[in-house]
Amino acid sequence: MKSASLITVDVLLTPVGYTDLGLSEFFLSFGFYLLIESRLVFPGECLHGSDMKFPVNTSILSMATALMAGAFCFSGALHADHHKTGDKPIKALLVTGGCCHNYTVQSQALQDGLKPYANIEWTVIHEGGNGTRGQIDLYKDADWAKKFDVVVHNECFADTRDEGYVKSITEAHKSGVPAVVIHCAMHTYRSAPFDDWRQFLGVTSRRHDHQDEYPVQVVAPNHPIMKGFPEDWTSPKDELYIIEKLWPSAQALTISISERDGKAHPVMWVNDFDGTRIFGTTYGHNDTTFRDKAFLLAVGRGLLWACDRLED
Repeated sequence: MKSASLITVDVLLTPVGYTDLGLSEFFLSFGFYLLIESRLVFPGECLHGSDMKFPVNTSILSMATALMAGAFCFSGALHADHHKTGDKPIKALLVTGGCCHNYTVQSQALQDGLKPYANIEWTVIHEGGNGTRGQIDLYKDADWAKKFDVVVHNECFADTRDEGYVKSITEAHKSGVPAVVIHCAMHTYRSAPFDDWRQFLGVTSRRHDHQDEYPVQVVAPNHPIMKGFPEDWTSPKDELYIIEKLWPSAQALTISISERDGKAHPVMWVNDFDGTRIFGTTYGHNDTTFRDKAFLLAVGRGLLWACDRLED
């Protein structure tokens, strides 16, 4: 049975990293094992207050101490690497609502999942009903974005076509408010005959392939958002959005291959929207994606990058 101290360690380490997590856990577990071998810890006897005394193997004790100290330092470095320590909280607006997804669950999962990556003060706007023609009342205020450091768009209103309304969103971002765009944000306003929203996103998409677990290939490994991202990640069951156009201002970070036509489609990217940083991902259809460590790693680092708060 796991001791209480090790259970606490697991809780602290689990959200910190992705690819290096197993190594930290190994160091801790092996270090604890060596402590037992050095006769310093006795899971059975000590828990019952035994006063039995055994000789301590100092060599093993030294090795165990070094391993466990290294594990804590290693995991701490992973956590500090994501964002600039000591910075003031990031004021983030999450806009969500519309068709086809479990936005209440996804919104909470996103807030919980990004806690290890940044100190974020969230404002959540969930409006517009569950259809495809909704509007968010907040956008009718000309200064709607001014008090936020970043806006996360996870809404889904494919058939809203009001050009003035859409421009009230894009103009706020063009003025310098960065954004993270997730999944159906790419199909929002897709029936509109104008390109303002698509230029903001950095991609054009109007349809998607079937749901599946799609292998993801990193195509920009040196981009700071991709630091620590696994080379062999496969998405949870999700939709692959067909990207008709990657705008010239955008750069693909990862791609997945369509099982229907064999073509590669960006699934994570960055966009320079007239000087404003945008990070996007088309994954995020199902709730399980919002609990996936690699997905949260990318979104967390993408949000920090968009705000210029990411340490290299």
